[in-house]
Amino acid sequence: MEKTISPEERIKRAEEIYYRRRTKNGDIRMPSSQVMEKSENRQFSLYKKMILQILICILIYLIFSLIKDANYLFSEEVISRAKEFLNTDINFSAISEQIGKFWQENQEKFGFLKQEETQNEIQNQESENKNEQKENEQTTSEENKQTENKLNEASQSNSVGIGGEVTNKEEVVQTSSQSSVQKTQMQIDAEYIKKNFNMQLPVKGGITSRYGKREPTEIVSENHQGIDIGVVVGTTVVAAMEGKVSLVSKEGGYGTHVKIVNKDITTIYAHCSKILVKEGESVKKGQKIALSGNTGNTTGPHLHFEIRRQERSIDPELILKWT
Repeated sequence: MEKTISPEERIKRAEEIYYRRRTKNGDIRMPSSQVMEKSENRQFSLYKKMILQILICILIYLIFSLIKDANYLFSEEVISRAKEFLNTDINFSAISEQIGKFWQENQEKFGFLKQEETQNEIQNQESENKNEQKENEQTTSEENKQTENKLNEASQSNSVGIGGEVTNKEEVVQTSSQSSVQKTQMQIDAEYIKKNFNMQLPVKGGITSRYGKREPTEIVSENHQGIDIGVVVGTTVVAAMEGKVSLVSKEGGYGTHVKIVNKDITTIYAHCSKILVKEGESVKKGQKIALSGNTGNTTGPHLHFEIRRQERSIDPELILKWT
């Protein structure tokens, strides 16, 4: 007679069997995420197989089409045209000449002639300076000749005044002494700037220190390369001429300063509190470029203003007038 097993014992045995299988083979249950991944991988593999089959069919179709059109590819017409193309003479010299012309015409656009242009400009400026010096020498020699002729005429005319003085001769001697004095390089540069550039005052104010030598101190330099204009901090400074901003800096004894260049002329605005333009920017005459200040080596708030031609300093009072 078999013993009857109660439901509770059946449940216990089932749990023991489940526990044994679990300890031997690990957890039988599989998480739902793995089931989803497997299903997705199967779908992806099916898509891959389908795409491969389509590509194989296309490749087979292309092979059959090439075999079908092989007669046209290797026909006499195609072969003759290929021979004509291979037998044509290519004039490489003419092609190189055309490329060279195109290169020369478009070098300036791509900026490969900037160095040559700057050298040409420097040469032209040097030639202009030489021509100006020759003209000045010619004018002075002509004036000297004229004064000599006047002296000869005065000596021959015997125009005697009171006390036996030759009055005409004295006047001619004075004019000859004035004309015999040759112009300095600074005067030549100042006349060149007044002739070719129309400058204006960078700021209105009284001159506190003029151009030239002065008593040096720990702060004040002996040779003053510009003029100092006394203004309060924050006064608007404008460009004395149009040009391009070549430097904006806060280093050195000039403090916060800016340089503007136009051809061979440079203007400098120093000891500012703020610069309103950037390097490489083109500015117009009268445009606001800075605010005056008291930066760098100064004894008080002012604007230091310089004018240079090819690094030669010029007294600004020879070009501009301060009221």
